[in-house]
Amino acid sequence: MIIHFLGVFAFFCEGKGEPIGIEQETNTTTEISTTTTEIKPIEPSDVFILVIARHVDEIYLQSGDGSSKISATINAPDTAHGAHALVNGKLHFFGGGNSKKLTVRLNKERYRGHAALSIENGKKALICFGSQNGFSRKLKTCEIFDGSTTVSTFASVWTHTLGGLGLYKNLPTSVGSIIFAHQKAETLSATGWTSLPDHPKRISGHSLVALENQSLLLIGGVDMGNNGADQSGIWQLKDDNWNQIGELLQADYSGSAIYIGRSIYYFGYLSGAIKRLDFNEAEELQSVSKIGNNPGDNPLDNFYLPVLFQTVSNYCI
Repeated sequence: MIIHFLGVFAFFCEGKGEPIGIEQETNTTTEISTTTTEIKPIEPSDVFILVIARHVDEIYLQSGDGSSKISATINAPDTAHGAHALVNGKLHFFGGGNSKKLTVRLNKERYRGHAALSIENGKKALICFGSQNGFSRKLKTCEIFDGSTTVSTFASVWTHTLGGLGLYKNLPTSVGSIIFAHQKAETLSATGWTSLPDHPKRISGHSLVALENQSLLLIGGVDMGNNGADQSGIWQLKDDNWNQIGELLQADYSGSAIYIGRSIYYFGYLSGAIKRLDFNEAEELQSVSKIGNNPGDNPLDNFYLPVLFQTVSNYCI
């Protein structure tokens, strides 16, 4: 059987020697420890994000102030439906639709809808949920990758296909699901998954971003309780309460977000728009602005859940 999920890739800038790692993976039970994040001040003009599309011919380097967008060249596999996370400073891909036979394996085939999250200060990655054979088999299982091996950990109570993974109170958390269209939120500690307050909507296809104040933001998505209506809301889970704190400039889903400095950069899929959400020192949302668009003639084909990697201005160009 060809395993779609996990094998070790290293991708390189063309003509340069140092790889950004990419990997995927294998088996028992381990504990989850908290992860802390320190946000350092950085101006948008000093931010550069490598955006890895499904097909490598659409990879580009985006500046945080929107002033530049430069094509980049790397040697990498097709990332269709794969989840990604940093482990020991290297970018790893888990699962997805790449048909290449891989030497390292996950415990479960995770074709689409799964999520990955860096944990333990970036030393490991948590990989959870997803489906096998399209959406016909729904997974609640999770596993942890340490850079070379994978071990199983606690399964969630609910499936969270396209529910994402983020940190709330420094613990891995998932919200909603396209499967069963629920609004359940759960968090994973050393003793297993426990319930959090339901999200107000039956949400999926959103992005989850942890703030330094230990709250969790949920951006965009679709409301499965309202015929899959596209969402523009920016929601915050703080002190065990959900509140809407803002709106994207337009509804979006299946995008990706990255928190750098005091700004979240959201690369939309439906709209193709790149938005910057700016926060003050107290991590209160101040503004939402558009800084550009994904390139290409068919961004809906290439920029589904794009991979975002903070780097420097001349990387891979």
